Amino acid sequence: MKIKIIAGVVASILIAQARAGETVVLNNLQGPEGPLFIDGNLYYVGWISNTLEKWDGKTSTVLNHTEGCGHNGLALTKRKTFLLACTDEHGAIMELDMSGKELRRWDADKNGQPFTGGINDIVVAPNGAAYATVFGHYVDLPTEVIGKILYLASDGKEWVEVANDLNYANGIGVSPDQKTLYVSETVGNCMLKFTINDDGTLSQRSNFALLNLLVPDKNKSWWLGPDSMKIDNKGNIYVAQWFGGKILKISPAGKLLHVFEIAAGDGTTNVAFGEGGKELFVTVVKDPNDPKAKGSIVKIPNAD
Repeated sequence: MKIKIIAGVVASILIAQARAGETVVLNNLQGPEGPLFIDGNLYYVGWISNTLEKWDGKTSTVLNHTEGCGHNGLALTKRKTFLLACTDEHGAIMELDMSGKELRRWDADKNGQPFTGGINDIVVAPNGAAYATVFGHYVDLPTEVIGKILYLASDGKEWVEVANDLNYANGIGVSPDQKTLYVSETVGNCMLKFTINDDGTLSQRSNFALLNLLVPDKNKSWWLGPDSMKIDNKGNIYVAQWFGGKILKISPAGKLLHVFEIAAGDGTTNVAFGEGGKELFVTVVKDPNDPKAKGSIVKIPNAD
């Protein structure tokens, strides 16, 4: 009993420390997601506002507004263009230039299969190849298990399905050595990992982490689970927990390294590394049950 009490006190101290230094940098957003910090500017999207915006530290500018897209995941290519995930249930992937102009759009994979359930997130690997997740219909109860992972070769023209039967595939990340792919299954509160083969296909699907074994559940919901993620140059994974109000820092071995409790809301969606990785920008919805997904972007210190 004493051990449990001491552990609880230590956990409370760690949480308090994690909340310290949280500052709101942008507010009154609708469905904030996809943050990327590039050359001193913060890019972010909104799945309710259907926008891609750029914040230069003082002013936000709308770069793209496409009704019916549901802007969600955002990734920077080697060509200095964006790949944007349209999470609308029909699903699409757009390539945009840095000013937000649409260059290309995919509505189906190489075999003509539409992205039913919406594209949730996208990651570009160091070699220029890209992976994206097909999510599923956001309804209660979430009974459909139709999540997929798509792959686009660095010189490819079409997306190819490389994994399926995922329980609402969400955030996705590639290890620095490009040997491992991580993906969030939001329903189930589970993270999976795959071995990346030389041709970009995936194998050795396995469980990586159950978030409820790493941290106590803050809420009871089908949707309590891992959302989007980013991976640092040491291979540590920073994953947002939707309905959990936190960012978890997890080692490549699956060990919990740090918990960033976010005071701005329970609907944490994504994270971006600031200059030199010393700070984190976190997109967060105040109340995950809010149909307008009103939220903000906060800045917090990173942890060693």
